[in-house]
Amino acid sequence: MSSTLNVDICVIGGGSGGLGVAAGAVQMGAKTVLIESGKMGGDCLNYGCVPSKALIAAGKHAKAMTDGADFGITPVKPQVDFAKVNAHVKDVIAGIAPMDSVERFEGLGVTVLQGAGRFIDKRTVEVNGQKIKARRIVVATGSSAATPPIPGLEEVSYLTNENIFDLTSCPEHLIIIGGGPIGMEMAQAHLRLGARVTVLEAFKLLGKDDPELTAIVLDRLRAEGADLREGAKIARIDQTGGEVSITLETDAGEEVIKGSHLLVAAGRKPNLEGLNLEAAGIDYTPRGIKVDDRLRTSNKKIFAIGDVAGGLQFTHVAGYHAGIVIRNALFRVPAKADHSSVPWVTYTDPEMAHVGLTEEMARQKMSKVEVLRWPFAENDRAAAERKTEGLIKVITDSHARILGASIVGPGAGELILPWVMAVSQGMKVSTMASVIAPYPTMSEVSKRAAGSYYTPTLFSPRTRFVVRFLSMFG
Repeated sequence: MSSTLNVDICVIGGGSGGLGVAAGAVQMGAKTVLIESGKMGGDCLNYGCVPSKALIAAGKHAKAMTDGADFGITPVKPQVDFAKVNAHVKDVIAGIAPMDSVERFEGLGVTVLQGAGRFIDKRTVEVNGQKIKARRIVVATGSSAATPPIPGLEEVSYLTNENIFDLTSCPEHLIIIGGGPIGMEMAQAHLRLGARVTVLEAFKLLGKDDPELTAIVLDRLRAEGADLREGAKIARIDQTGGEVSITLETDAGEEVIKGSHLLVAAGRKPNLEGLNLEAAGIDYTPRGIKVDDRLRTSNKKIFAIGDVAGGLQFTHVAGYHAGIVIRNALFRVPAKADHSSVPWVTYTDPEMAHVGLTEEMARQKMSKVEVLRWPFAENDRAAAERKTEGLIKVITDSHARILGASIVGPGAGELILPWVMAVSQGMKVSTMASVIAPYPTMSEVSKRAAGSYYTPTLFSPRTRFVVRFLSMFG
């Protein structure tokens, strides 16, 4: 390598967003450098989406062994070998890793540099003494677990999403700080695999979702044995030997909860440290790098995507951002990011999925809102599988335009896709009501909810009068 490597695009960060930019750019003819200081694939593959869903799947299999009575199958207590559960999680990661590997990207033509990249001026990045000067630079360094300011936390041993998947024995009592999606998913998975679980949330559990739907999820977790605490005020954390003690402030005085393991899942922070953003003239806050609607930073030759840019912290958002950047950086198309129809899924059981506006958000924006509901209890496939918990909730405006949808129930993450399309394309509810849904499927809840918009009109006294009147003519 020369002392300075001149390229078209330099990507800092080998997570989903950075890999998407690098793969797309090099295959379109751009000379591309990718810098990664840790594991290729980033947080999602190694510490997030992939291992968590693998662990959740193991928990579902364990739970299924206890749920057969209604089908005439004698329930049995599962014998969980947690070391083999861990091996399953690692095997899933290993199966996907080659798609994100250094070898694959070098095979595509990307120059991969392993080390920590830092800016030395507005167009130049340095890694391990190698300087890279690029026409366009993309910062895609992601995020990591945030540490809340709790007295004593820094003095005790605790887990985050980066090391909880290294456990080869099941926690006896797992205490989780944080009742968001990560905390609740890990709570249920470990509960089903044999742990006792307590979740401490300072505000509302699953507070970003519709409370009508989250209540169903929380009721299920409590029924399975989870101790869920909202509005928890943690005074301090102590550790004696291998036992963690958390002191809570309550109206009745102090309460101490003791556990074998502590998981901190209280939010994420952007990975900004060491980038030397000031040298590149990039504005940022503790919430992330500031970007415009084209994902450009204050230095217009440099983009920031995914978690490091703040906003919605999902793998699919980082992938979407990659496409926006390629259009801007390679083709000079002024493509703008639109986050109004970004879906998200919480992979508890039952699952919870959402896109667009919630009921509360819609009512704050406009005076007239229609709320359509359809319960899984009235779905024949759900009845056959005895998975009748949950409902779909659709929000429309006064012109029947679909503003948002939320689903809690079996396979909610798979059922949300047509509603993502409906919101992104500004569809009316008539489109969803008129489709032919296969019978019997869970997807019928979408058609039924849409059709319910017309029920008051179709079965009204006026309609009956019209039908009787027309019958007079033969």
